Amino acid sequence: MAERTTVRLPEDLIRRAKIKAAAEGRTLTSLIEDGLRLVVTDKPAQQKPKIGPIPVSEAKGWLRPGLTLRDVEEMEDLEYAERLMKGFE
Repeated sequence: MAERTTVRLPEDLIRRAKIKAAAEGRTLTSLIEDGLRLVVTDKPAQQKPKIGPIPVSEAKGWLRPGLTLRDVEEMEDLEYAERLMKGFE
């Protein structure tokens, strides 16, 4: 038998969760269950590398101190590989 519990969540989060559950034709409870299962699973989540814009020094108008052109090339290679992988999905 399912256990009843009370949780306190931000109003905005609950509102968005209710909208999503309704859009998927399911209950808020089932949406929360699925979310908790994702969090408590033993499998580590696959995290994509966070690739952002190339940092530029405002003082010199070039790369920030400590960042080399090799770093920039590696970031560009990662972005290129990510675009290629999207083509195979």
